[in-house]
This record gives sequence, structure tokens and C-alpha cells, in this order.
Amino acid sequence: MDMTWVTDRIAVGGGIWTNDKMADVARRGVTHIIDMQIEFDDTSLAQPYGIQVLWNPTDDDFQPKGTETFRCAIEFALHALNGGNGNRLFIHCAAGVHRAPMMALAILRVLGFPLPEAMEMIESRRPVVDFAAVYVKSVENFIRAYESATAK
Repeated sequence: MDMTWVTDRIAVGGGIWTNDKMADVARRGVTHIIDMQIEFDDTSLAQPYGIQVLWNPTDDDFQPKGTETFRCAIEFALHALNGGNGNRLFIHCAAGVHRAPMMALAILRVLGFPLPEAMEMIESRRPVVDFAAVYVKSVENFIRAYESATAK
């Protein structure tokens, strides 16, 4: 299974696609999945394992992503991570190169990591990551909106 642990509770990777791979995901202790791929919804594969899935279909089109791309996924991730120390989150897209790392970056930023440190954490553990400038800018635009909204 194409899965890289960025922290002890957050992993990034590529598509699951099959029941055998979902079984592997479950064996690795994943309790929550953010599925960023537009190509396939993991929900039915995850159901037998009790894994909660947020399907957040996002096109890997190198276009700016609006705050709506991030908002529900951030809420889902925070709920998972704050729901118990045993919860583990897997964020994936088809290849684990653009969309999933973008969302992992947003989650780490919301958790308080500075941008350079968060990018380094992800890239050092998963060298195939390619942080497209437009996606990093989209994350930072979301973070500004998120921080502004939570400061009120």
C-alpha cells in the first residue's frame, strides 16, 4: 500500500482502489480517510472496516483551490485527531503527489506548523511530493481565511 506516515497519526499516499489494499489500510490502524481523488470514492471499500471516509473529490488541474476545498476536510481531520489518541488519518489522492500532500499541508498548518516546517515534514518523508506553487498559495489563502474566522 502506497502510504507514508508524516506524523505518528497522519499519513499521505496514493489510491486504495481494492479491498485488499483497504484491508492493509485497516491493519495499519487507519480510522479516518480523506479521499482527495476525483477518480474513485473509497466509502464502500472502507465501510466493512469501520473506517470513516470523507470523499473530497478535487481535480488535479493546477488551478487555485477555494476555501471550500479545505473547510470540510479540515473539520473532518480535526474531529478525527481530537477524537482519541487511537485515531489515525490517511489522506490520499490517486498518486499521493499533489492533492493529498496539499491537504496534509493545510492540516499541519491548522495544527500550528509554520509553512516551511510543514512542507519539509511532508517532503522529507515522502520525496515524490511535488508542491505546486498554486496549491501552496491555495493552502495559505485558506489559512488566512480560517485564522480570520476562528479569531472572531
